[in-house]
Amino acid sequence: MREENKGGQKKTAIILLSGGLDSITVLALARQQGYSCYALSFDYGQRHNAELEAAQKIAQHYGVLDHKVVKLGLGSIGGSALTDENIAVPMSPQQGIPVTYVPARNTIFLSFALGWAEVLDSHDVFIGVNAVDFSGYPDCRPEFIKAFQDMANLATKAGVEGHKIQIHTPLIALSKAEIIQQGLALGVDYGMTVSCYAADQQGRACGRCDACRLRAAGFSALGVTDPTRYQP
Repeated sequence: MREENKGGQKKTAIILLSGGLDSITVLALARQQGYSCYALSFDYGQRHNAELEAAQKIAQHYGVLDHKVVKLGLGSIGGSALTDENIAVPMSPQQGIPVTYVPARNTIFLSFALGWAEVLDSHDVFIGVNAVDFSGYPDCRPEFIKAFQDMANLATKAGVEGHKIQIHTPLIALSKAEIIQQGLALGVDYGMTVSCYAADQQGRACGRCDACRLRAAGFSALGVTDPTRYQP
């Protein structure tokens, strides 16, 4: 773990903050490790803004140095139930990569984080990807993260000059229950988060989509009440 950035300055990190359960846990973990945090969220054409409203509240709660919300037009290319109104969010488990996968989303998100890290002279980026209790997205796997980090240090001024950028994935090998357990130990209020793929404008969850099922199973495994608010 890097104790200081060059010049004796306090170490800083970019946190990809979606407003969901995993990203708030990552933010809490980064702060525990002594990082001063910048938060980066994306309005990428998703079905609702409830998760962005949650991200803003979380960023304020944790006193991040700056919180940027970048507007992207991923809805213009579609291809995902999260960005295309003509594709329904599935309410039962699917085989293979589900239609809730957003093409190249984490590649795009991490690229923006990488650019901002260079501007801030920060060498650490945190993302809450998980490869255990997850929906099978290809851009949540350790192989992808390693490949992106290798690319990042070839493609940036910082990397070429020897200031390697590290992509941190502290949740990648944890079950959803283990993630929640870590968060609760850090005092995380999961009532602030929105995980549902089909949440309404008030942030109330559907209780049936893949994200809802994974979240509920994690809390159930711990015997802890999930503070999620559900639609009537």
